[in-house]
Amino acid sequence: MSKEIIQFDQAMFESKLDRMVREKVEQIVNQMLDAEADEIANASRYERTGGRKAYRAGHYDRRVVAKAGSLDLRIPKLKGEVFRSQVIERYRRRESSVEEALMEMYMAGVSTRRVDDISQLLWGERMPSQTLSDKLKKVYEDIDEWRGRPLEGEWPYVFVDGVWHKRSWGGHVENVSVLVAIGVDAEGRREVIAVDEGMREDAASWEQFFRGMIERGLSGVRLVVGDRCAGLVATVNSMLPKARYQRCMVHFMRNVLSKTPPSHREWASAALKAVFAQESREAALAKAGTVAAEMESRKLRSAANCLREGIGETTTYLLDEFPSNHRTKLRTNNMIERLNREIRRRTRVVGGFPDSNSALMLVCARIRYVTADTWSDRRYMDMSRLDDNLQSAA
Repeated sequence: MSKEIIQFDQAMFESKLDRMVREKVEQIVNQMLDAEADEIANASRYERTGGRKAYRAGHYDRRVVAKAGSLDLRIPKLKGEVFRSQVIERYRRRESSVEEALMEMYMAGVSTRRVDDISQLLWGERMPSQTLSDKLKKVYEDIDEWRGRPLEGEWPYVFVDGVWHKRSWGGHVENVSVLVAIGVDAEGRREVIAVDEGMREDAASWEQFFRGMIERGLSGVRLVVGDRCAGLVATVNSMLPKARYQRCMVHFMRNVLSKTPPSHREWASAALKAVFAQESREAALAKAGTVAAEMESRKLRSAANCLREGIGETTTYLLDEFPSNHRTKLRTNNMIERLNREIRRRTRVVGGFPDSNSALMLVCARIRYVTADTWSDRRYMDMSRLDDNLQSAA
């Protein structure tokens, strides 16, 4: 009895299976979009109800790339309401992370063939070397356009800091800094308004950084918050004469405590917290004087000198021209520090960068990804009392 040999074409099977999965995912996502539209309209497509908030107005086609492959989606259009899909928002965030992942792999020395394999695995599409080159070029162009965009309106508060990374230069590896600025606009919304390489965070770097923002339209700045970097205070005073400078309270306290022996550190920490718990600047300065005198009596002369030298610029936030409900957010650089931690998570993986532009591009890609959701849309501060406080102080 002859035995039949069954041939199995694995490639064809996988191709058909991929198509079935893609079509099923496409169908499910389109159903989810329809359900979202019904929820926003507060009624199904043809339902007659008095509670309806919007009406269907057709759809438009959009293609998104998912792990299952390219999906052809039918995005509902509404009359009376704006259709904002949480489903599409998730894909949008994923798409913005693709640019970051591509650059990270490329700068880490991953071969174009390996990038092609990873792209197929993660996003369901091939990534030949020429396609990768074209995508990177487009990403760089988008980031450069984003960095050079005009700064419209007024930005009362600006938070600045630097992120250090390693860069190859002339056969040597050196530490350089990427400078980042976050602005809070007149409506109280925050936005990353500048990213640039700052070499060593010296006076020349800060001058170039602020000059670039001013040329793009930066105006209305009343307070700049940052650490005590070389040249930063002088730059703020010369280039933004109407703005004041606030030294980060957290960094200042660390500086004072670093000059305090371990045996006195617990007391000194509690004493510094008491200084910044005062309700007025006059009270804070008086309390700081008392603490400095106590430090000297404990033979902590270096800590006392550090406290006296820096307490003035660290209590700017307590001036009457700034609303009391802004104080906790103005006295530290915590907002930008959290963003910097996200940046370091990526730059640490790459290690040393081959040139300054590659580091700058990856930092910008990370910032764009982290802030792509509602980071800039939510109101960060209530600015309604800012002008009233300024007039009262005058």
